[in-house]
Order: sequence, then structure tokens, then C-alpha cells
Amino acid sequence: MHLFVRHVAEWLIHLGAFGPLLLGILDSSFLVFPFGNDLLVVVLTARNHDHLPLYVLTASLGSAGGVFLLDLVSRKGGEEGLKRLMSRSRLEYFKKKVGKRAALALSIASIAPPPFPFTLVVATMSAFQYPRVRLLSVILGARMIRFTVVSLLALWFGPRILRIIRSSEFEWFMLVFIALCLIASAVQIVRWSRRPSPRPAA
Repeated sequence: MHLFVRHVAEWLIHLGAFGPLLLGILDSSFLVFPFGNDLLVVVLTARNHDHLPLYVLTASLGSAGGVFLLDLVSRKGGEEGLKRLMSRSRLEYFKKKVGKRAALALSIASIAPPPFPFTLVVATMSAFQYPRVRLLSVILGARMIRFTVVSLLALWFGPRILRIIRSSEFEWFMLVFIALCLIASAVQIVRWSRRPSPRPAA
């Protein structure tokens, strides 16, 4: 497993700009990789400063691509589909928040780090038919801001970051991190695939 983590990390780094694109699609759709793309962008930028704009762009496009897949399912499932993911009270809470300032809520969700419920915000907006083009545009813009900040931090702390990722402690951290992501992804898939709870008889 230890070697597997190393091979996965090396493979993603070897992909260059395609790494953030692929991981962004996975993370913003139905799987869970919190901070995964941020870490990848940091490592890539620290290793190759000149490609910073490209890493920011591909990571942002990947996130928008993942959201597009999530939007296709959520928009079709509507409010009934949301009941697979959250309780009725939480659904009403998100509905009110999204309805008041949808673009602002989406921007915050796209920039804020976990545990902010990015997937739930996107799913709620799609279920209530928030315009798809506007949805993807806001996410793309907000994600570009987020990954630009992350990349600039990588430029500033580049040498330190490279020393950290070469350490055995970081490899073990990634091992635990990936294991948790796999568990969280499995839970997420189960929640998306189960049927909504039937309404009680009147």
C-alpha cells in the first residue's frame, strides 16, 4: 500500500497539467479528495514555476468538468434526488440559503476549504434548476482564484514544500489521506445511489 501511494502520486505528477485536470473532475463530481488537487497544484508549481498559469487553468477546468457531471445527475433528480443526500430540515436550510444569494453562496463554496459542503451546494442549485452556464461560470472563476492563491503560496514556500514531500512522514500522511478519501468516496456513492426515503402517508 505504501508503494501504491507513491506510485499514484508520481503518476499524477508525471501527468503534468493533465494531473490537476483529472483529479479536479474526480473531486468535484461524486468522489471525495479534499485538498487533493490543492496539494497536486502546490507540488507541480513548486517543481516548475513557469507553468503556474497552466496548472491553475487545468485544475479549474477539471473542477468545472466534475461539476458538470454532478449537475447532470442533480438537475435530473430534482428535489427528490436531494433527499438521498440530506435530511428534510437540512434540505430546507440549503434551499433558503441558495435562493437568497445563489452566486455568492456558490463562490464561497468554490473557494472555501473542506469541510465546507461544496458538493451539497452544487447539487442543491442544480436540483432547483439554477442556470447551468451561470453555475459553471461562477465555479470556474472562483476556482481560478483559489488555485491562483495556492500556486502563489507554492512559489513562496517552494523549497520547503519539496523537502516535506520527499520525507517519509509525508508519505505516511498521504497513505492515511488516500485511505480516508476512499472511505468517504464509498459513502458518497452509496448516498447518491440509494433511493429517497418514502414520504409518510397522510
